[in-house]
Amino acid sequence: MTLPQRLAIVDLETTGAHPVRDRITEIAILRVEDGRVVERWSSLTNPGVHIPATIQNFTGITDAMVADAPPFETLADAVWALLDDAVFVAHNARFDYGFLKNAFERLGRSFDAPVLCTVKLSRALYPAHHRHGLDAIIERHGLTCEARHRAMGDADVLWQFLQQAVDAFPAPNLGNAIDRAMKRPSRPPGLPEGVLEGMPDSPGVYFFYGDNDLPLYIGKSKRIRARVMSHFAADRMNGKEAELARQVRRVEWEQTAGELGALLLEACLIKHHRPLHNRLLRKNDDVFGLRVVPSNKRKAQVLERVPLSDTDPRDWADVFGAFRTKKEADNLLRELAHLYKLCPRRLGLEPGRTGACMAHQMKRCAGVCAGKETPEAHDARLMAALSGKGVKPWPWQGPVCVAEHDDSTGRSEFHLLDRWCYLATARSDADVLDSLQGATYAFDIDIYRLLVRWFDAISHRQAATPISP
Repeated sequence: MTLPQRLAIVDLETTGAHPVRDRITEIAILRVEDGRVVERWSSLTNPGVHIPATIQNFTGITDAMVADAPPFETLADAVWALLDDAVFVAHNARFDYGFLKNAFERLGRSFDAPVLCTVKLSRALYPAHHRHGLDAIIERHGLTCEARHRAMGDADVLWQFLQQAVDAFPAPNLGNAIDRAMKRPSRPPGLPEGVLEGMPDSPGVYFFYGDNDLPLYIGKSKRIRARVMSHFAADRMNGKEAELARQVRRVEWEQTAGELGALLLEACLIKHHRPLHNRLLRKNDDVFGLRVVPSNKRKAQVLERVPLSDTDPRDWADVFGAFRTKKEADNLLRELAHLYKLCPRRLGLEPGRTGACMAHQMKRCAGVCAGKETPEAHDARLMAALSGKGVKPWPWQGPVCVAEHDDSTGRSEFHLLDRWCYLATARSDADVLDSLQGATYAFDIDIYRLLVRWFDAISHRQAATPISP
């Protein structure tokens, strides 16, 4: 026999996924000793808060069903006795463990136990399979569940799975898999137990908080839970990641219907909150482009800066480039000057002086500054050099809609985009035109670069539907 001598197989139903904020609505515990179930116990419990409609539909547990059920503090002694001196077993175990640990802590009791996660055990025993949720395990192993998404029904399935594992694997193999499944995951020391496991493995944005309500870091992922856990993996806990982990006290998240929605939401939230640990997306205030202002004077500067931030790209005319800093623009102009023998002085790269510029003396300037070519010829070459250096042409005639849907949550979103501007997100197809009415066009260089990368993929371009108001 390779299973631990004493097991407490646990399943909970709750009002939500956050072990600190949400509450328990049902508990089931199978007490197993020496391979035999010695006690079966379950009870509804009054959470003291409203059960969201989505949760009621999912579990079948309604507010009316728990109205007369005992609160957790009444059940605490019975639950404690069933868990005492046993390995805590559950599917995605840290989630259930975190809920019970926090429930006991609210009563001033410190609960601690070794934990065996059957998700991790399934992965260790059956690495060829990609899905290890309870539904997948039931189907794969032909298990029987009399009441799915009810506490005792799901706990019974876990006991069946453990029994099959004992019969299917030699003791050393099963023992090694159990050891791996009981390994404690890395997590920030200040983060409550179970928070990470309660996060959805679906697209969205996540927030790390410290001791106040200002986020330390905002990130995005197609799989929020896996991405957040990767932040705190042992092999990454050094340098900046370790410093961030030491400060984290709370993790929140906001789900989206897909990857594009997560990208757009992250970009907007970082601009709004400016978290300390986010470096890539910065404020958009000083972005500018360049416009050629022809002059027949040989030594005149012919480039002017045109502010682009929060302006409507539909109003731009003959604007080249999109730069955050003067240095960024000057680097491009120096490259073009070298390639096309343009005059650095006329481009504003050198102060105006009498006589030929230094580049002309080195035969790198065609000589507009020395009267060797006309200003018109120089500026025509400058315009040709700048051609294609501006903001990319928008691939469509007008606004487009990109629809995303997440099957796991049933959530749909319709993102409205035009001229590289993010206009709005509608929650249903019927709301698209209403959302487009009055939408504000405001250029943001990070949104622009995000969308350019997104639409580089042919499949993403094909998913965009032009809107005809």
